Amino acid sequence: MLCIVFEILYVHLKNAHRNWSDFWMSVSLNRSYNLPLNLAGRAFVLSFFFFFFTDVFDEIKCIHLSLFLEEERRMSHMGFRCLEISRWVICGLIGILTGLIACFIDIMVEKLAGCKYQVIKENIEKFTEVGGLSISLILWAVLNCAFVLVGGIMVAYIEPIAAGSGIPQIKCYLNGVKIPRVVRLKTLLVKVLGVICSVAGGLAVGKEGPMIHSGAVVAAGVSQGRSTSLKRDFKMFEYFRRDTEKRDFVSAGAAAGVSAAFGAPVGGVLFSLEEGASFWNQMLTWRIFFASMISTFTLNFFLSIYHGKPGDLSNPGLINFGRFESDSVAYYYYELPLFMGMGAIGGLLGALFNSINYWLTIFRIRYVHRPCLQVMEALLVAAVTATVSFTMIYFSNDCQPLGPEHNEEYPLQLFCADGEYNSMATAFFNTPERSVRSLFHNQPGSYNPLTLGLFTLTYFFLACWTYGLAVSAGVFIPSLLIGAAWGRLCGILLASFTPTSPIWADPGKYALIGAAAQLGGIVRMTLSLTVIMVEATGNVTYGLPIMLVLMTAKIVGDYFQEGLYDIHIKLQSVPFLHWEAPATSHWLTAREVMSSPVTCFNRIEKVGTIVDVLSNTSTNHNGFPVVVQPAKLCGLILRSQLIVLLKHKVFVELARSRLSQRKLQLKDFRDAYPRFPPIQSIHVSQDERECMMDLTEFMNATPYTVPQVTDAVTAVVQSPPDFFYCIFFFGLGQISSGQTWAGGAAACPDIVYPHTHAHRLTTCCLRSC
Repeated sequence: MLCIVFEILYVHLKNAHRNWSDFWMSVSLNRSYNLPLNLAGRAFVLSFFFFFFTDVFDEIKCIHLSLFLEEERRMSHMGFRCLEISRWVICGLIGILTGLIACFIDIMVEKLAGCKYQVIKENIEKFTEVGGLSISLILWAVLNCAFVLVGGIMVAYIEPIAAGSGIPQIKCYLNGVKIPRVVRLKTLLVKVLGVICSVAGGLAVGKEGPMIHSGAVVAAGVSQGRSTSLKRDFKMFEYFRRDTEKRDFVSAGAAAGVSAAFGAPVGGVLFSLEEGASFWNQMLTWRIFFASMISTFTLNFFLSIYHGKPGDLSNPGLINFGRFESDSVAYYYYELPLFMGMGAIGGLLGALFNSINYWLTIFRIRYVHRPCLQVMEALLVAAVTATVSFTMIYFSNDCQPLGPEHNEEYPLQLFCADGEYNSMATAFFNTPERSVRSLFHNQPGSYNPLTLGLFTLTYFFLACWTYGLAVSAGVFIPSLLIGAAWGRLCGILLASFTPTSPIWADPGKYALIGAAAQLGGIVRMTLSLTVIMVEATGNVTYGLPIMLVLMTAKIVGDYFQEGLYDIHIKLQSVPFLHWEAPATSHWLTAREVMSSPVTCFNRIEKVGTIVDVLSNTSTNHNGFPVVVQPAKLCGLILRSQLIVLLKHKVFVELARSRLSQRKLQLKDFRDAYPRFPPIQSIHVSQDERECMMDLTEFMNATPYTVPQVTDAVTAVVQSPPDFFYCIFFFGLGQISSGQTWAGGAAACPDIVYPHTHAHRLTTCCLRSC
């Protein structure tokens, strides 16, 4: 009989829409995400099964089952068609708004950085003739610090979650972990203004990474049809006010951000799939691709107007690598081992970068945790960056002729002869995006090996120090710039070994391979980064070498250290669910993970008991088993549901005394989502504490159970594929009825389970982490 039930559920889930489970996000409301590091392994084990189950029941079974089904029954076929059209409209709006934000960031950075470099350039040219270049150094450092001061204050004092690129936080959000304030309007404003100040302030950062976070915040806001920060409800898209739908739109926003940053709509979709979303289906792929295309088109269209060339859609992203179309940059089969060797170098350098940044971040967590200290550190880095850049330019004697084919934006002559420019200044005295483009496309001989070597060494440590500051900043462009520098150096050295035919070792070609190797070695992306690089260069010819380089960089880098984003996720103690379980976790069983006692409710519970349990910080669970005496499991109810029930006084006695009392509707839960009020804000009188609350209508009546001896990775023995993997993670569950329930809880996340004498079943119930 049990096998028949499994088979029916299996077929039903296979034919249902292929979204993934939303339970983690449901049970993670109103909780911080701090988790002891020594429990991270067990937290992973408990989370692992999250990947292997569809969320067809997520809102139906875990949240107000009967209300949801009642609404679905009333909805006509046309109503469902309108909902599908609304999803496409929302994705279009996400693309448009993300493209406009990217356009605003690009224009503001160009204006502010252009003014800064022009002022410094004129000052350097003035004092080169009369002496006193120290004034130029001070001016450069002061201007850098002024921009960084504004960005640092906004991040440190207004919205700390806006620090960094935001990609680790968005990865966690799409993985099912609720990160506080990560998709709020204030976070978006601080992120956008902060990244403008960071890039204009001359830090070793890029503006592309934060675009992913910005797109995700736009998606989270637009899809809900209201702003909880502004307390404005536009009465739109109310059906999508639940975690499942919101997460799908955030996936589209992240992809739109990648598309706007690199002009890579396909790469954006693959990035959202590879690095972000843990839930996917076919229709979601099309909607995300639509949002990505709209995003890059919007950016392209408005930038063409800004540059005075309406309709010239030649600016697909914030960074334009330029096109590699010359015959001189073609590659040959015997170069593939060289490319793979460069990938290994990128993996080693990436592991070194990540290790240094790891220990630096631990130092910051311990000693630089006050906002004033964080701002001071950002100012110190800005001043040091300006000083190092000026010193490198000052002592460099790499002078190159300034011919008509050179298009440097701010060429510095300094001590070079007339008609020449300082080559080191091309790398340092510029925005990182322009420096990358010059390393890719400048003519052979534009840089000497010493210049590239010194630049790689200094910029490597500057970028490593900068990532993790209390500023909005990305690591994509600094990684590309470091790799392009040492990649171009490799091309020059290879060409020197074969002076008779140096054309095969074009420096620009090896700069591209080095950039891919360095970025892959730091962030450990493969599929999506390959497509992003191919789309950004506009030449599919490099698809194979870039793929080989990224795979080699990832394999080598993973041997020594994790990727940068994974490191910062661990340092934030977020129970992130990876694609694969650790090899040493297969011996764990459910019994070893569980602990006790269990916090549970009766099916008809006293209001005072519910209020006391919800108010008790020592049992701050978000999912509670519901039992009937003698200790028989009958369901699961969430903290958010109980709070809504208390807020609307859904008591048995009041329902009997007021026959005309309005019945609780699904809209009441949606209006409270996502910021459910804390229990302290719910007023319950002494008389109301004596009332009873019937949880039957609102609980999940069919939770899942697993045996105590279940392998913590392979889940329930003798269960069908694609179904049993969910059970350990899904929360309170029961395979068969009529089992008695004793109780227990996991260390972290808390897991509640019953022991039965007959089948020794274990029922799992997650709380937030």
